[in-house]
Amino acid sequence: MLDRLESLAGRYEKLSELLCDPDVTNDTKKLRDYSKEQSDLQPVYDAYIEYKSVMEELEAAKTMQAEKLDEEMREMVKMEIDELSIRQKELEEKIHFLLLPKDPNDDKNVIVEIRGAAGGDEAALFAADLFRMYTRFADTQGWRVDVMDTNESDLGGFKEVIFMINGRGAYSKMKFESGAHRVQRIPATESGGRIHTSTSTVSVMPEAEELDIEIHDRDIRVDTFCSSGAGGQSVNTTKSAVRVTHIPTGIMATCQDGKSQNSNKDKALQVLRARISDKIRQEEEAKYAGERKSKVGTGDRSERIRTYNFPQSRVTDHRIGLTLHKLDQVMNGDIEEFVSALTLAEQADMMDKGE
Repeated sequence: MLDRLESLAGRYEKLSELLCDPDVTNDTKKLRDYSKEQSDLQPVYDAYIEYKSVMEELEAAKTMQAEKLDEEMREMVKMEIDELSIRQKELEEKIHFLLLPKDPNDDKNVIVEIRGAAGGDEAALFAADLFRMYTRFADTQGWRVDVMDTNESDLGGFKEVIFMINGRGAYSKMKFESGAHRVQRIPATESGGRIHTSTSTVSVMPEAEELDIEIHDRDIRVDTFCSSGAGGQSVNTTKSAVRVTHIPTGIMATCQDGKSQNSNKDKALQVLRARISDKIRQEEEAKYAGERKSKVGTGDRSERIRTYNFPQSRVTDHRIGLTLHKLDQVMNGDIEEFVSALTLAEQADMMDKGE
């Protein structure tokens, strides 16, 4: 571990020199890349510098302990050694976490797809609630939300809503949201006051850039049609809505919320790249599913991950057994406690596997 820390510290200090080099400061790409790399190394570097300082102080205290001291001084030195030893273990644990492999997609923007599943109109209404929850969570993180496509239900819910969250670290926090979300509540349409159970599915995909997934014009078919609103009725007479089909895989993406056909095509291609990339990723992970199943789940849409119980104001994440009795706050975007707990569970799982 120390050899790796020395290497990372050396790289951090080299980056400090490079960022003062005129050849770098005048090159926008190099400046951006080196600044990001140094920013990523900062937590490890700071922890390592503190760790070295603690070890030096601990060695000095142990040397002093070996000398002839009066009883009062000996007790003071012992207390200092005990405190430094505790801090040493804390830093070692922190550094171990910081050195765990980082998901290369963590800093990327995400494309989120929410669909009403079992439960008809109530499922669509819950899909709209989830969309609002994620939008408000994004606001607390300083991220921007861009709606890419919607299919509204007659009662104002969403049969489907696709949107992009733009912001550094979006995937690192949103990736745990993929799966089936279950709601238990009395629907507004239920006259008998009976509690219904409905589900909506969420899929979170890191944005795939053109360099990640190259799509050739010859491999796609582009269809245009008139945008439609709730119930399927046409909302305009121009064919601005776009459907793009990737012929080799049969994967499709549709966008009709943009103001122009070109805008909708660009957004549809973004979704298409993300879906193709997600398909490739899931196929690769399926090969190792038996030996690498994580505590926080597979991200499969069919996997039930969370239940929102309105009568008891209770939200339970089934992957880690965490229950919070603050449903109103959660539905208003306060999901940070779930995100933090799931992140810790993922890190612990990686440590158990010795990664």
